[in-house]
Amino acid sequence: MYSMRTLLPCLLLALLAALPSRAWSADSAWAQAQALELWTHDHWLNLVHYKAGALPGSWKSATDDPRFFLADDGATAPRNELRATLAAFTAPVTLADEHAQCRFVARLDWLRRHLDLGDLPQPACAAYQAFRLQVQAQHAVLVFPSYYLNSPSSMFGHTLLRLDPDEAGGGSEYLSFAVNFGAIVDPGDNSLFFAFNGLTGQYPGQFEVDHYYKKIREYNTGENRDIWEYPLNLTPAETERLVQHLWELKGVRFAYYFFDENCSYRILELLEIARPGLDLTRGFPMTAIPIDTVRAVQNAGLIQGKLFRPSQGTVLRQRLAVIPKTLHETVIELSNEPARLDDGSLPSLDPQTRARLIDAAYKYLRFTQTGAARDPVIAKHSFQLLQALRRHADQIGQDDRADVALSTSPELGHGSRRLAAGVWNEDRLDYLTLGLRLSLHSLQENRNGFPLGAQINLGNFDLRVEEDGDADLNRLDVVDILSLSPRDAFFKPLSWSIQTGIDRQWTGGSEHRVAQVNGGIGATRTLGAGNLLYGLTTARLEYNHGYAAPAQPAVGLRAGLLLNAGPLTFNGEVATEKFANGETRTRVVLGNNLYLSRQQALHLELQWRNQQPEHKTAIGLRYQYYY
Repeated sequence: MYSMRTLLPCLLLALLAALPSRAWSADSAWAQAQALELWTHDHWLNLVHYKAGALPGSWKSATDDPRFFLADDGATAPRNELRATLAAFTAPVTLADEHAQCRFVARLDWLRRHLDLGDLPQPACAAYQAFRLQVQAQHAVLVFPSYYLNSPSSMFGHTLLRLDPDEAGGGSEYLSFAVNFGAIVDPGDNSLFFAFNGLTGQYPGQFEVDHYYKKIREYNTGENRDIWEYPLNLTPAETERLVQHLWELKGVRFAYYFFDENCSYRILELLEIARPGLDLTRGFPMTAIPIDTVRAVQNAGLIQGKLFRPSQGTVLRQRLAVIPKTLHETVIELSNEPARLDDGSLPSLDPQTRARLIDAAYKYLRFTQTGAARDPVIAKHSFQLLQALRRHADQIGQDDRADVALSTSPELGHGSRRLAAGVWNEDRLDYLTLGLRLSLHSLQENRNGFPLGAQINLGNFDLRVEEDGDADLNRLDVVDILSLSPRDAFFKPLSWSIQTGIDRQWTGGSEHRVAQVNGGIGATRTLGAGNLLYGLTTARLEYNHGYAAPAQPAVGLRAGLLLNAGPLTFNGEVATEKFANGETRTRVVLGNNLYLSRQQALHLELQWRNQQPEHKTAIGLRYQYYY
């Protein structure tokens, strides 16, 4: 028989063994974490999206969404969030999908690799398992949809990720998933409200994981944007780590800022999670222009190739380029009347030209129907052309389907920021100019990697230094956008401009700094390859202390010519404005931009301004460095 003295320790041990393991496991793991100071590790800081605060030793997570934290002060306390996470991992499995192990799978995976967590509870995590079964990612691709000037949030382009299944498993990119971070926008917001909220972080942003073919349809077809795809050399294990963290971010909201904490910045954060040790975001403290983030990923050695997915419009232009211009009208006629395939003239054409006409007519008809309601007549025409195209498919050469040269890809363009130093003479007065532009591209600059006729300048500062050393603001362009999209029989876009800032104007015998906003709308035509002729009607509102009534509206005209000749670009422009007070202004600007290297250029400019009764002529030479 056992005495009470013998039984008592055995009973106590049995009771202790029967107790839940939470206190023991959490305390033991926390002791290990304290010894390693895990909350100071870069990967933990990245997992919870902490950035250093203004005060030494302070931290602030990029999201204040309470669903993302397990400690009450987790948004600002990495140490407390780590301790709360370890404690939450030992919660009963009855929490099911709400269990911390199910919600924070990337945290759990990382902590298991650094700590002995003992025998943790094992919840089923059915929701996460279903997500992982659907998103069977083995590889990742960085995707850059090209510049889209008709939307403020997309004028700089965009970046997202594509997650691909294992190629050996027969995966297709059309079955792949897209990872996109975007703002949650009220559809009723007007453009001004939209821009203000985007600049000030008033919109929430969150990650979305959806089928990639929907993005192809949105960008390639809906917005007519080319897509550039950059396969990454992430290993399957690194891709798995990225997907785990995406699950943690499901439904979590961040403040969305157009210029810094935007789509591209968040993609960089994901890549830092996938491959610990990367430091991609540090290089973007003020702005994160999408194409600059592509270059950052490339410089980090992650990109291992490049693929081009042309838009509907680009494909149509490629088809038209191999057809004589004398037959372009026939392409339109065929799209409207496929029965003309059997009339007297077309059969006499050589088989390849005939096939190219059919192909272009079909592509043009599909292009014109983008976003339109289904029309039975047009659907019938489309089917007739498609049948004819199949009969003549063997006559279409590979050159007809060739992509644009990869040398024009956007990451090969000049840097987004620009420093400039110039020497000027204005009516026998010499002075220097020093300039800084925050982004992105001017009409006359080297257009490799940029759309023809597109100008996107934000934050363009120009300082003027006189001979006596006095320095003053010469010009400030807050926003300066010009879209010169050529019109022809197939494409009929409008050209437009918007510009606001501060410039100098002679009024009443004195030079004044004036705040102004102006815009225009018009049309552009091509003059051979890469050359444009454009004209716009304009409107301007100016605040000028030289006038009796400082706020003065004006209407006017603006016309110009853009010529590209190898390394030299010429832009000549004439403009005139008539103000409500009767004042008239005319200006002529001739500019030559000489390409020296990808990141360097010389710009020669001649200006003549008639601001009654003053006439001013200025000539300047400016060195421009891009970075």
